[in-house]
Amino acid sequence: MPDPRFAPRLTQIAEALPLRAAGFIVTIYGDAVVPRGGEVWIGTIIETCAMVGISETLVRTAVSRLVAAGQLEGWRRGRRSFYRLSDAARAEYEAAARIIYGPAEEGPGRWRFLHLPEAGGEALMAGLERRGYARLRPLLAVGPARGPVPKGCLSFEAEPEGPLLAEFAAQSWDLAPHAAAYRAFVERFGPLDGLAPATGAEALAARLLLVHAWRQALLRDPRLPRAALPADWPGHAARALFHRLYRALSPAADSHIGARFEGAQGFLPGVVPEGISEAGQGIGGGLRQTA
Repeated sequence: MPDPRFAPRLTQIAEALPLRAAGFIVTIYGDAVVPRGGEVWIGTIIETCAMVGISETLVRTAVSRLVAAGQLEGWRRGRRSFYRLSDAARAEYEAAARIIYGPAEEGPGRWRFLHLPEAGGEALMAGLERRGYARLRPLLAVGPARGPVPKGCLSFEAEPEGPLLAEFAAQSWDLAPHAAAYRAFVERFGPLDGLAPATGAEALAARLLLVHAWRQALLRDPRLPRAALPADWPGHAARALFHRLYRALSPAADSHIGARFEGAQGFLPGVVPEGISEAGQGIGGGLRQTA
């Protein structure tokens, strides 16, 4: 049963979030378009952005900048312009999707200590900190062992033992800003929990805002394993809320996509087609089966 409180609460969320057109357009592609073939008419993007208060002028400017930056590729069919993520941008988003839609890391895992070379060490350290590493000394960093070892670094990996992992993490990382971001996420989206939207458009707008805000909070977090976090870590509640709302909103949101999203070959399917990539199944479709 549609709840009349849903629409005003959705408006409050859209007005409170610091939305940038370019970033939100990337969220639209990742959550709704890539799993359904990857291309869409610009009119669809304009209509979808309008649902959260982003004007057509801002959309067209952002699309032009995304094309110039090599993140979008466009072509014309008749009088209509269609766009898709570039191969590089799609690969980047699919890598992020495994984090956005996937489960949290549970065990202590393996940890990596990196000794950096003196030449260019500060620049390397800055890049590592953006990836979630902590600086222990000017040329020594530590973090969960994810991804390849940066070139030119000396790497040691180990599995932690003993009860002090959370204490070590608290001393090595400033987790307070990330905890605040998760609490803000719950405070912002919690009022939608248990409420039904009146239309598919409302459901899709809410889901896109949900993914956009979750992506911003999660990808800035060092994403330490559960064993390294405080027992009351607010990221756990934020993740549970994200998955719960995503599942609840998806049936109506996907129906709206099938009715309104136009690609070069016609309307995109409401249901994510079988046979898409593993990452694609995580984007928009597979979360309902795997979360």
